[in-house]
Amino acid sequence: MAIYFDNAATTPLDERVIEVMLHVMKEEFGNPSSTHSHGRKVRTYIEDARKKVSKLMGCTPGEIFFTSGGTEADNMAIRKSVDDLGVKHIISSPIEHHAVSHTIEELAHKGLVQAHLVKVLPNGHIDLGDLEMLLQTYPNALVSLMHANNEIGNLLDIEKVADLCQLYKAVFHCDTVQTIGHIPIDLSKTKIDFLACGAHKFNGPKGVGFIYINSRNKIHPYISGGAQERNMRGGTENVYGIVGLAKALELAIDHLPEESVQIQAVKTHMIQQLRASIPDVQFNGDAEGSSLYTVLSVNFPPTPIAEMILFKLDIEGVSASGGSACSSGSNVGSHVLAALNVAPDRPSVRFSFGRHNTKDEVDTVVQKLVKMFNLESAHA
Repeated sequence: MAIYFDNAATTPLDERVIEVMLHVMKEEFGNPSSTHSHGRKVRTYIEDARKKVSKLMGCTPGEIFFTSGGTEADNMAIRKSVDDLGVKHIISSPIEHHAVSHTIEELAHKGLVQAHLVKVLPNGHIDLGDLEMLLQTYPNALVSLMHANNEIGNLLDIEKVADLCQLYKAVFHCDTVQTIGHIPIDLSKTKIDFLACGAHKFNGPKGVGFIYINSRNKIHPYISGGAQERNMRGGTENVYGIVGLAKALELAIDHLPEESVQIQAVKTHMIQQLRASIPDVQFNGDAEGSSLYTVLSVNFPPTPIAEMILFKLDIEGVSASGGSACSSGSNVGSHVLAALNVAPDRPSVRFSFGRHNTKDEVDTVVQKLVKMFNLESAHA
């Protein structure tokens, strides 16, 4: 039986989400921009979804704008901060998702902004002392830091970062793609300017997400065209995706207390089983500290099969990742692991867990890894 341990890349679509999406697909075909009854009815679905999302996130409906996903939301936040908010300096880190880092690099290359990278501690956490020094030097900057790293799972203390940004009058953009639906976020209490979401990370559909834009930030449309998304993003809305996103987020947050405990137990079990079965196994980042419970980055001892581990796991029916799935197929090594100075001869695999995973699956995967590393005799 196939085992799916790549939930940080994407999660299976929840049957209850499919149900609400299918209803709209079959019954409600009107264009939400049309003023007749068919259009008005579909518009109601979008606005009801917006109200639901805003309530779950602790903000107002007018601060939620639906997008094609997290990458668009990240691009929108960064580019509009430069274009419309007058940002001249961006403070980020060397371990951000490429949706953030490549956008910043492009803007810096064009001379539109100066980019500054905050130091990363040996355990993969952001050096908040260095962040404050950069903010003292470059006040009124844009700070773009992710809530949870998609490769190693390290969590950012967004409350502390938000407070620092408030103190130095900086704009705070947070890529929360890996954490929305998995960690409670209350925007009425945490002062964030821009926040990004992708629905397929919490058992919703692919190709849809949202950006939260704090109402104090006045920006111009990101995509020109029609007046959709209150003149912020032209183009006919992905109605089915938006309805699915709202339902998926509602389910994720409703069941978060019990599912977070269940998934954390699976992750902890894998750490314990790997330590007991594979000598010199290590874990990238702060796996047993301030870390997202869905992500475990495993650092294996040097082996002749280093380049083949993911392939061999796939052959054995195990889906995992070597890093960020958004750049899968690339031969370029992980920029996150490079920033942590992980030895290049030690292969790393990211196992990421969801609501469907079990401890029995962990045991099966660990047994397969033991065979790959020819360790059976050591446990005979």
